[in-house]
Amino acid sequence: MTMGVIVGNRGFFPDHLAKEGREEIIKALTNAGIEPLVLSPEDSKYGAVETRVESRKCADLFRANRDRIDGVIVTLPNFGEERAIADTLRLAELNVPVLIQATPDSASKMSIKFRRDSFCGKMSACNNLSQYGISYSITSLHTEAPDSDIFRKDLDWFAGVCRVTRGLRKVRIGAIGARPAAFNTVRYSEKILEQHGISIETVDLSEILGRIHRMKDHDDAAQQKLAAIKGYVSTQGIPEDALLKMAKLGAVVDGWMKETEVVMSAVQCWTAIEEYFGVVPCTIMSMMSNDLLPAACEVDICGVVGMYALQLASGTPSALLDWNNNYGDDPDKAVCFHCSNLPKHFFADVRMDFQEIIAGTVGKANTFGTCVGRVKAGPMSFCRVSTNDSTGKLRSYVGEGEFTSDPLDTFGGAGVVRISRLQELLRSICLNGFEHHVAANLSSVAGMVHEAGTRYLGWDMAWHRN
Repeated sequence: MTMGVIVGNRGFFPDHLAKEGREEIIKALTNAGIEPLVLSPEDSKYGAVETRVESRKCADLFRANRDRIDGVIVTLPNFGEERAIADTLRLAELNVPVLIQATPDSASKMSIKFRRDSFCGKMSACNNLSQYGISYSITSLHTEAPDSDIFRKDLDWFAGVCRVTRGLRKVRIGAIGARPAAFNTVRYSEKILEQHGISIETVDLSEILGRIHRMKDHDDAAQQKLAAIKGYVSTQGIPEDALLKMAKLGAVVDGWMKETEVVMSAVQCWTAIEEYFGVVPCTIMSMMSNDLLPAACEVDICGVVGMYALQLASGTPSALLDWNNNYGDDPDKAVCFHCSNLPKHFFADVRMDFQEIIAGTVGKANTFGTCVGRVKAGPMSFCRVSTNDSTGKLRSYVGEGEFTSDPLDTFGGAGVVRISRLQELLRSICLNGFEHHVAANLSSVAGMVHEAGTRYLGWDMAWHRN
């Protein structure tokens, strides 16, 4: 990850603070594995930005590296020249997240030689960015030292905000097949998504099945996928012909995704594929999600957007679940379930089996391929994205909870979740007409997704805070 750095300085404050501040922020970013792009002391006084000429130089540096810069850090080792900071960002035209950091004064060093006044300068910098119409983020504490633990945490949070923002501004999703006819829940506006930089590439399920029909059993891609399936999950008791069908399906979907440059997919998972091909696609979808190519069931395009947002924030696989059952009489617990295509990353233990729900309609022999097991205990972030045709907006909610180790005897992929004030969340979901699907991630990243969505992506987003 690469960050542009603007070092603020105001001439009648101690210059040596700007020099030290530049060195401190470079060290902090480097220690976090982030490449800093910043003016050198040869480019401007101490490599800081104070004059219009220096703003232009810094903006030129950023523009020359526009494709590399994920975000910008504004560091204020003293009050800083607020106009120069705003001018730099306006001239650079980066349209990336911006974090404002101000270094604290020391109560024992308040003489004219050492006093920073960055506490005050941060307000002026933020005021000017607001006037210029430039979106920005701020640190947890009003002032934080670059070498502090709190700034390290804020830097990690901001890096997640940058990943979500960059990842969702220009992204392509594959819609494989039509939504199940009896499932109005997953309807969405392709045009609203497109307005937010999210493009949909469609393919008819018949085309996928047609490509499979032309594939030979000994085809290299099919055999490689077959080996990958057997290495991914226990397949004991699963017929070989069903495994080969899954392998061909996986090989064809892989090829189509590469051809069309889509990075995630939503699949028509019932019931045509079971009736006319004879397997469920769950294991193939689980493998894709586990490889950070998220796949949602029931052609839930907006559901996979939520999966991707959480994945970008955490760097780990996401799953799509149903808010499915109450858990006894505990108002803050529920059962999250799917039947299932959850990535292996989610499971305490997992095996391949048949899909018990659809088997009642199409027969057990046509439904092998689900990933069955218990979701492991740990932190949980959740996200739902939806389009609202009435308002023309993309809307969402996020929050955090935990998967518990409470006993649960059921089929599919399932876990018990505990979420503070869950009944308020469920009431909001129902009253606002959100879907029963929710994306989940084994992490605590709701704040990153919310910041990216509301401040930089223009989403209408609610945060269910603990």
